[in-house]
Amino acid sequence: MENFKVVPAATDSAVGEIASLAEVIWHEHFTPIIGEAQVRYMVDKFQSFPALKEQIAGGYEYFQIFNNDIFSGYIGIHEENNELFLSKLYLAKESRGQHLATKAFDFLKNLCRERGLEKIWLTCNKYNTHTLDVYHHLGLSTTRTQVADIGEGYVMDDYILEYEI
Repeated sequence: MENFKVVPAATDSAVGEIASLAEVIWHEHFTPIIGEAQVRYMVDKFQSFPALKEQIAGGYEYFQIFNNDIFSGYIGIHEENNELFLSKLYLAKESRGQHLATKAFDFLKNLCRERGLEKIWLTCNKYNTHTLDVYHHLGLSTTRTQVADIGEGYVMDDYILEYEI
């Protein structure tokens, strides 16, 4: 029997586990898309323990995804203008293909309904084709593009996707 749950990352230990998993996921998944140097920069700037703690202090919420009591991924969100910005939804490589993204997205839709939020939106790298396919399968629509300068000569070249609640 599958045991799926999403748990708030309420301790430094939980945030540390997320940062450790982020480093693994980013290096294996994003290096072929954006290169090792940009991955190192982005992990340090957005996914490291200090970066996550700073985001939490600024109002972001983080959750750990567990499947059969195994830490399998994480979610980072922020409420903005009656909408939910899905900053991060990442699954460990060995946990992919088990419909955990669908279950995590169902969790987010229910959270939005509980909080009276009207939309979920996110950014996704234009060349992250498999992930874009997953988001489209979950019912998100690509609404526009965005190129964001993130410093050190790097940019995020993304699609913006939305889901109406």
